[in-house]
Amino acid sequence: MTSLITGIIGLLLSWVPIVGLVIGAVAVVTGIIALRKAQPKGPSITGIVTGGLGLLLSIILAVAVGFIVSATEDGERAPETQATSSPTATTADDTASPSESPSESPTASESPSPTASEETSSAPETTPATSPSTTSQEPTPEPTPEAPEETQGGSTSQQNALGSAENYLSFSAFSRSGLIDQLEFEGFSNADATWAVDNVTVNWSEQAIKSADNYLDVSAFSRTGLIDQLEFEGFSNSDATAAVDAVSVDWNEQAAASAEQYLDFMSFSRSELIDQLVFEGFSQEQAEYGVNQTGL
Repeated sequence: MTSLITGIIGLLLSWVPIVGLVIGAVAVVTGIIALRKAQPKGPSITGIVTGGLGLLLSIILAVAVGFIVSATEDGERAPETQATSSPTATTADDTASPSESPSESPTASESPSPTASEETSSAPETTPATSPSTTSQEPTPEPTPEAPEETQGGSTSQQNALGSAENYLSFSAFSRSGLIDQLEFEGFSNADATWAVDNVTVNWSEQAIKSADNYLDVSAFSRTGLIDQLEFEGFSNSDATAAVDAVSVDWNEQAAASAEQYLDFMSFSRSELIDQLVFEGFSQEQAEYGVNQTGL
């Protein structure tokens, strides 16, 4: 019960950075101690789950705040660099203009000395010299491909959403729709969240397998019950079915564990407990095996 109460409090106060983290950790530790002492599993498991969620949300909020602060600092530094670079360009232009004017003046003073015959002969030489220079300078405008690269890289908010999506996938498993919902819950728009999830490097089939393993670590499931749970999380039926078939699990032992969990909460007759396990998705043989393990 201590784990359950502290887990709920930690989940409610997860938005407080240190408080939610400490209370969530206390809930997880007390829940594990309760399980080792063979105390009722229901409140212990619930306390571990809620405390873990409180820990997770506290970490997520801390990471999100860190990304927002770093993004705002980067945005403030960009205009400073542009302002410092512009005076240097103007000074370079100012220094270049006086140096060019004296270099051109001596050539102009020397030009009147040649004769008319030399002028006529030099005239056709200047015209072809200027024509290739103009043609060579015309194809210079090539900075156009930079614009699509910026658009393909995404805006600042989209890049922040992408970084947050990568952080989530580094410590937990998500479906595509589940990750979009999580990013929207953090305050990102649907467009930014969808762009980030579509641009993150991830294998959704592997995410479904990880999610199935995580669920089996917390509670007992039948095969169909675990498939339904993964579909509820947003995975497709094909990914959920393939993930459940890929995990290493003994469904008879899952039936036994589920029977123990039911008996921790309330009393059952043998036939009632078998019917309950069949309702949860276990086969008749698996349900009977699980109830036999409880001693009913």
